[in-house]
Amino acid sequence: MHSTSKYVGGHSDLIGGAVVAADAELHQRLQYIAMAVGAIQGPFDSYLALRGLKTLDLRMTRQSSNALTIAEHLQQHPAIEDVIYPGLPSHPQHVLCKQQMKTGGAVVTVRLKGGLEEAKAVIGRLKYFVLADSLGGVESMINHAFTMSHGGMPVEEKYAIGITEGLLRLSVGAEAVDDLIAELDYALEAISG
Repeated sequence: MHSTSKYVGGHSDLIGGAVVAADAELHQRLQYIAMAVGAIQGPFDSYLALRGLKTLDLRMTRQSSNALTIAEHLQQHPAIEDVIYPGLPSHPQHVLCKQQMKTGGAVVTVRLKGGLEEAKAVIGRLKYFVLADSLGGVESMINHAFTMSHGGMPVEEKYAIGITEGLLRLSVGAEAVDDLIAELDYALEAISG
């Protein structure tokens, strides 16, 4: 099962998904259910997914390169407590990432030295990074998981899985990486003193 709404579409204008089955019997059962309940994608959304596939490799190459550059830069920033990115040797699953993937992907997670107020201050200074619950578009986005994507979870469950008030998820886009770094540095000045 795969979302085509994210990187496959790549332009934040599609809702869709794909289910792939290697087992012929399972495939037949899934196809029957899809036909019986009408769970098929419309023609325009199908077109958007196919359009996105044409540039997927180009976008992922650029976005992943940008993400690695940003992750390396943020590791050195005094306002950052931790950078979570599988493309960095410091990540606990870096070796697995290198075995299974070409890159570390385009999502960089950072834990700020501080909590909710510091996160708000950083987000409030951003222009290139759009505040969004999504990821995978060609444009850079930022998510405050504690109040957004995981906002409905009980606080103790958030902490149990590592989601704290100072955690920010960056879905790195294809913009010029120097512009993205300059903006992040500017935003982090709000909490760096």
